[in-house]
Amino acid sequence: MTPAFLSGLNEPQLEAVTLPRQSSLILAGAGSGKTRVLTTRIAWLIQTGQASPLGLLAVTFTNKAAKEMLMRISAMLPINTRGMWVGTFHGLCNRMLRTHYRDAGLPQLFQILDSQDQLALIKRLMKQLNIDDERYPPRQAQWFINTAKDEGKRAKDVDPYDEFSRRMAEFYAAYDMQCQREGVVDFAELLLRSYELLARNEVLRDHYRARFRHILVDEFQDTNRLQYRWLQQLGGEESCIFAVGDDDQSIYAFRGASSANMQDLQKDFHIEKVIKLEQNYRSHGHILDAANALIRHNHRRLGKNLWTSEGKGEPLRVYEAATDLEEAAFVVEEVKALRNDGIALGNMAVLYRSNAQSRVLEHALFNASVPYRVYGGLRFFERQEVKHALAYLRLVAQSGDDGALLRVINFPARGIGARSLEQVQTVARERGISLWGAACANTLSGKAAASIGAFVGLIEKMREATQGLPLPETIEHVIEHSGLRSHYQNEKEGADRLENLSELVNAASAFVAENEVLIVGDVPEVQSDTPVAMQAGAEYTADVPANTDNKSDMLVTFLAHAALEAGEHQALAGADALQLMTVHSAKGLEFHAVFISGMEEGLFPHENSLTEADGIEEERRLMYVALTRARRRLYLSLAQSRMLHGQTRYNIASRFFTEIPEILLKRINARPRYQDSSVRSTGTASALSTAGPGPDMPWRIGQSVMHAKFGSGVIVSAEGRGTEARVQVNFRDAGLKWLMLEYAKLAPVA
Repeated sequence: MTPAFLSGLNEPQLEAVTLPRQSSLILAGAGSGKTRVLTTRIAWLIQTGQASPLGLLAVTFTNKAAKEMLMRISAMLPINTRGMWVGTFHGLCNRMLRTHYRDAGLPQLFQILDSQDQLALIKRLMKQLNIDDERYPPRQAQWFINTAKDEGKRAKDVDPYDEFSRRMAEFYAAYDMQCQREGVVDFAELLLRSYELLARNEVLRDHYRARFRHILVDEFQDTNRLQYRWLQQLGGEESCIFAVGDDDQSIYAFRGASSANMQDLQKDFHIEKVIKLEQNYRSHGHILDAANALIRHNHRRLGKNLWTSEGKGEPLRVYEAATDLEEAAFVVEEVKALRNDGIALGNMAVLYRSNAQSRVLEHALFNASVPYRVYGGLRFFERQEVKHALAYLRLVAQSGDDGALLRVINFPARGIGARSLEQVQTVARERGISLWGAACANTLSGKAAASIGAFVGLIEKMREATQGLPLPETIEHVIEHSGLRSHYQNEKEGADRLENLSELVNAASAFVAENEVLIVGDVPEVQSDTPVAMQAGAEYTADVPANTDNKSDMLVTFLAHAALEAGEHQALAGADALQLMTVHSAKGLEFHAVFISGMEEGLFPHENSLTEADGIEEERRLMYVALTRARRRLYLSLAQSRMLHGQTRYNIASRFFTEIPEILLKRINARPRYQDSSVRSTGTASALSTAGPGPDMPWRIGQSVMHAKFGSGVIVSAEGRGTEARVQVNFRDAGLKWLMLEYAKLAPVA
C-alpha cells in the first residue's frame, strides 16, 4: 500500500523520495519543494524499514529549518522524533562533542562563545600580550582565526605569507591555548574539533559510520570545505548521502561556501543519479523566464530550467528614477497602492544589495507613515541585558569562564575598577590560572580585596542556592540576586530590558518543555575511552547531553542553545509591516510583491565583484535569488544619481537588464540622463543629449585600464559623449574616481 505522504508529489519529486539505496544529488530549483522532498525521503526510509529514526542523520543550516523538518516528519509518521539526529552543523557537532568530551580534549561543561564573546576574549588576550590593536585590529584577528578554522587549519598549519600573517598565526596559537585554559570553544571550533575527533579516532569514526547509513543534507550549495570534509568522515563505504541543493543559489562565497562541493560530491561519493526539480510552485511564468534567462549567462553551473503551471502572469515592472529620493518615493506609492488592493504589507518586500541603501527608503516610509521592519535587527540573545544574565549563569555553571567574569564583575557597579582587574589578571597570568582562581587567591588588599571577595561570595551563594532547582527558577534566582533586576528597575528606560529578562525565563521554560530526555534504542558497543552514556546506548535530543537529569547539565545545555541561537534571526512578529532587507537576507523567503532597488552598475552587480575572481557570477546568482523571491509581482528600480557613502554617484543601468529579454519587461517610464545632482532638491535639471554613453565611447564597462597617477583599475560606469564623456574607474589603490576622457590619459590593460 502506497503511504499517504507520497500523494501529491510530482514525478521527479517521487523519484527522488523513493530512490533505491544509493548516493544522489537532488538539484532543487527555487520554489520546487526541496524541503518536502527531503523530509518525505526521511519518512520513506523509516516507513520502508531501510533506516531507523536513530540510524540516519540530517543536516541543515538553521535551527528553524531543522525544527520544521522534525514537525513535518511527525505529521507523516507516528514516531517520536526527539531522539533523531536532525540539526545544524554546529548543533550536531556540539552534540557529538558533549558526548565525547574526553576524547575531544574538552571539559565536560565547556562553554560556547558567540561572536561577541569571542571578540571580547581576543581583545583581552591582545591586551595581556601587549599586542598593538591598531596595527593588528581585533576584528581582523577574529576573521583570520575563523577563516583558518573553516579551512580546517590549526595555527601550525597556517602558511604565513608576510609579517602580518605571521603575527596573526602566532596570536592564533595563543588564542587556542587561552580557550583551552578557560574551557570554551567558538563556533568555528565546534566543527573543527568535531572533524579532528572523527579523523583521528578510528573507533568512533567507524561507530558513527555504522550507525548513520543514511546522511541527508539540505542547502548543500552553502557548505564550506570543512563541512564537506566532516561529511566525508561520517560517510563510509556503506553510507548513502542524499544531498539537496541549488548551485544557482550559492551566494555565500564570502562566508567560505563553495559551490564546487557539488562537483566533488559527485566524484567522491560516486553519484550516478542527479535529479532535477524544475517545477516551481511559487512564481508566475514571466518571473521564472527572467530568472532562467539571467542565470544562463553563468558558465560553471549544472544547469536546469524552472517552469510553472500557474501561467505567465505580469511582466516585470522597471522604473528608472532621476534620484534615489525619487526611487524611494515611487516604492512608497506602489506599496500604498498594493495595500489598497488588499495585499498585506508583510507580504511585500524591498530588497537591496547594500545596507547603506536602506536610509533613504526608511526616511520615505517614515514620512509616509508606512509601517516597515528592517529584517535582521538586534537578536534576542545579543541584547545587553540578556548577555549580562547569561554571563552570570555561565559563571554559576563554570567559574573558570574568564569572559563571563569580566563582563559582570563590575556590572551592576560594585566598586571594582580597572586597576583592581589588572592586578587580578596579572596574578592569573603569572600562576597560569583562571581569573576566578586569581580572584579567590586573596592577593589584593583594602577595598579592592573586599569588593572582589564580595563578588566571589555572590557567585558561590547563587551556585549553592540553585543546586537542584529547575532551569527557569535558576535563571529567575540569578536575575534577582545578581542585582540585574534592581539595576534596570532604576534605569529611566529599563522597562524593555526587564521585559527581555522575563522573556529569558520564558525561553528557559520552553527549552525545558521541548528537551525532555528520551532514552531509547541500542548503539553498537564502542571500545574506547568513550563516555559511559554512549557505550550504554543512551540517546538524547536537541543537543542535550545524555546525563541531562542533572539540573546543572540542563543549565549548560541551555547556555549552549543560547549561544547557537544568537547567530540566527528571531522570527518576525507583531504588526503588519513592509519588509526591508538585503538580498542575502531574503534567501529562503517569498513574498507576493518584491521591489529590487538600486539596479545600477557598480551597485548591483556590486563594484567589488568586478575585480574578484568569479565575482560577476556570484552577483548573478544573487540576482537570481532576488528575482525568485517574488510570487506575483516584481519591480526593478534604479536611480540615475544616488547619494551613497557620503558621495553623489552617477549611474548607468545594471548589466542584468541586458540579460533579461525585453519582452519580459514593462518600462513604466523613460527618463533623460542628468548631468548633476541639483535634481535631488529641485526635482529638475537640464538633460544631456543622450541617455547614457554615446556610441563613440572608446571604453566598455568592466575593461581594465591604467592611469599615470592612480594606477590600475576597472571601469564601472560611463556616460556622456564627445567632450562631456566621462568614466568611473574603481582603482585598486585609489578607489572610485570619475575621470573626464578629454583630460584623463587612460591606457588599456591587456
